[in-house]
Parts: sequence; C-alpha cells; structure tokens
Amino acid sequence: MQMFWKRRQNVAGFSRCGSLMIKLTDIQSYIAEHPWINKWVVNKYTITSVIFGVFFLFVGDQCIVKQVQRARQARRLQEQIDESRANIATYQRELDYLANPDSLERYAREHYKMHKPNEVVYVVK
Repeated sequence: MQMFWKRRQNVAGFSRCGSLMIKLTDIQSYIAEHPWINKWVVNKYTITSVIFGVFFLFVGDQCIVKQVQRARQARRLQEQIDESRANIATYQRELDYLANPDSLERYAREHYKMHKPNEVVYVVK
C-alpha cells in the first residue's frame, strides 16, 4: 500500500483525498500486480451487490436518509405531545380551581377587574 499512498506534495497527476494524495497509475499497477482484486472485487456479483446496497441505502422509501428524517420528526412530535399534555394538566388544575363559585369570583376580580354594582375597587400596584 505504501506504493500509491503518498504525502501531500505539489505534483501533477495527484488527486487530493483528505491529507493524502493518490496517483491513479499507482493504483492501476497495484491492481494489475494482485489478480485477486479482479477476482473478488471486480466481478458481476460484487458490483450487483454494491449497486443494490447503494440503492437500498440512498434510494426509495426506506432509505437511511428518510428514516433519519422520520425519526427526527417523530422526536419533534413526541416533544409537542409532552408539551400539550403539560398544558392540559395546567388547564385542568385551573378548571378545578374555577369550579368553586368563590374561587371563580376571586379569579374574575383579580384578572378581569370585575366588581359588584355600587362597589368601589382600589387597584394597588
């Protein structure tokens, strides 16, 4: 492998790959020297398997990208459900408080500044 992996240099014919550079002619010569690569890597079954793998990973309704998006959406919806349940609990406590007529009158006086006829209300801040 040291044959085609080289340190970054300003040499024509190299293409960048991260911090390393690969020269295509070195890769081709390496493949030519090792025939097992042609036998196992470059055959119709491997190529077909790679194509199907790429298809199932990135194309279609069940691809990885869409599954991640669905999981993210499910997490957001679950957060909204939890928030709505908390709001419902708050409103239920308030409703239970307002079920008592004395509490209802106090709430109306405090929040809406209501008063009885012929009654003077002083607002102190």
